[in-house]
Amino acid sequence: MSVLTKKFTEPDELGFFGEFGGAFIPELLRANVEELDAAFRTFRQDETFLNEYRELLKHYVGRPTPLYFSEKLSAQHGARIYLKREDLNHTGAHKINNAVGQVLLAKRMGKTNIIAETGAGQHGVATATVCALLGMNCTVYMGEIDMKRQAPNVQRMRFLGAEVVAATSGSKTLKDATNEAIRHWINHPDAYYLIGSVVGPHPYPAMVAEFQAIISQEIKIQLQELEGRNTPDTVIACVGGGSNAAGAFYEFYDEENVELIAVEASGLGVHSGHTAATSAIGSPGVLHGSMTLLMQDEFGQVTEPYSISAGLDYPGIGPLHAHAIQTGRAKAIPVTDQESLDAAMHLTRTEGIIPALESAHALAALNKMTFTKDQIVVVNLSGRGDKDLNTYFERFEL
Repeated sequence: MSVLTKKFTEPDELGFFGEFGGAFIPELLRANVEELDAAFRTFRQDETFLNEYRELLKHYVGRPTPLYFSEKLSAQHGARIYLKREDLNHTGAHKINNAVGQVLLAKRMGKTNIIAETGAGQHGVATATVCALLGMNCTVYMGEIDMKRQAPNVQRMRFLGAEVVAATSGSKTLKDATNEAIRHWINHPDAYYLIGSVVGPHPYPAMVAEFQAIISQEIKIQLQELEGRNTPDTVIACVGGGSNAAGAFYEFYDEENVELIAVEASGLGVHSGHTAATSAIGSPGVLHGSMTLLMQDEFGQVTEPYSISAGLDYPGIGPLHAHAIQTGRAKAIPVTDQESLDAAMHLTRTEGIIPALESAHALAALNKMTFTKDQIVVVNLSGRGDKDLNTYFERFEL
């Protein structure tokens, strides 16, 4: 597609952002994906649907979330630094924005059984929450390792009435949970597969990005009130699959003066063999239904990702992000486990805000950048750290 004639966030008719995207799926799922695409194209323009979505975001989710000016981070880094407080959403993260939109869409499509995958557990909790609200059956696949390190979220999902199924193959993390969810969908084509990130076959990447666009739409309004202008100079967000980043970047992709920073988890180091820094060491390939950048060996086999963050240890990135990074519209910055831990502790002890490990990666990128005193920087604080307290206590020996 040409970004000169279309919005950067709008894929072509086959679902491609540049060379990335598409729908590489088994024939058994072709009808499901086409049904979903038709429904999304219809209801994204339906005012009754959109009004119900907006009302739930306002009165149930608790939007708009604050845009908080951090005096301490600003003084430390020599810029005007704001935190977009997605951690204050109901369920504790940005994932609820997309879950509300997709469950409402599934309801319009006559679906009653929802399946989902989750890594850090926040998408699973958000999906289980909205399913409880709207009377849907909910099954969530989660890697066995992630279930252990994110036990509080597993308990929340089950308490909300969801069935949580362990993925016991491969690395037993997000990639494998996604594999199992897709297998379930193939065997139960009457179900609705609610993908939590900007990954998967078209129309999921564009649809999830659009449901998360509320983040950057609010940033524009809030900056106008706080700074007298509606665009920041820089937006920083972490990227695993990348839904929170897609939402934070959405309204700024076509604003060339806004710098977009995608922060990836480099684990123990980009070239350590224990990393999830896809854009640094990845190459084009097909993963979970779309052409994107992914970590793979010389034979095209997906290599296992690693990150201390359960939400970032994914071996690929969404095709919109792959396109943005490849074309230079976004810049990727890798952050290690230890750098994210240090950033989490710093924010907690200076601002009284405990960030999720995913968000801590975005915060750590501030230490790798230089700013000017008038530069307006927004860091998307995608989630709160309740789920990561065990990790924090273990690593800091508290």
